[in-house]
Amino acid sequence: MEPITLTTDRLVLRPFVPADEDEVYAAAQDPAIQRWTLVPSPYERAHAHAFVNELVPNGWREDTGYPFAVRLGAGGPLVAAVGVHVHGAESYEIGYWAVKEHRGQGYMTEAVTAVARWAFTDLGVTRLEWRAELGNEGSKAVAEKAGFQVEGVLRAGIEQRGTSRDCWVGALLPSDLGLPSRLPYLPAVQREDNPAGRQSVAEPRPPEPATSIDVSGPA
Repeated sequence: MEPITLTTDRLVLRPFVPADEDEVYAAAQDPAIQRWTLVPSPYERAHAHAFVNELVPNGWREDTGYPFAVRLGAGGPLVAAVGVHVHGAESYEIGYWAVKEHRGQGYMTEAVTAVARWAFTDLGVTRLEWRAELGNEGSKAVAEKAGFQVEGVLRAGIEQRGTSRDCWVGALLPSDLGLPSRLPYLPAVQREDNPAGRQSVAEPRPPEPATSIDVSGPA
């Protein structure tokens, strides 16, 4: 996919470029980022260099991942990183981290929401998944503010530095943001207890016909 730039009221999101190396390296020295994300630890200059010069352009070119540098305005500082990782057909996961000095301003939720809308409209994603190791309350708070529904706990759901760890898992659907979906969605049948004590099964509604969506993407 050709790289794209997204904008919000306060932010500009564009793919990382080589000139971002210094800021990426500095941000990733934060112990919290190394503790809760999948960045290498310790994080060395070579890791930042490979990220902006190889991993990012390869991901966009090969459609395996779409990392965005989140800046406070076009010429402003790096405040966060957000990426959509492609694990296979119909399997998309969002990941993110915020620069320590810029937390608590709502930038992360704003950026995650913008990237999610782009994934639904431009990529045709029907389910965007989020995972975070149990205890990562900051990531969970952002996900919930962006509209993700936490669906449960996966045992050994993520791998970090050679160990499998339990994680929360959640998802966002196009309809959660008021957007049409590429595919009709038929939720599971709901069961309700009737006054007689017997269970009645609600009849599922037929799926709505697929609706066309605008795939032009933000400027």
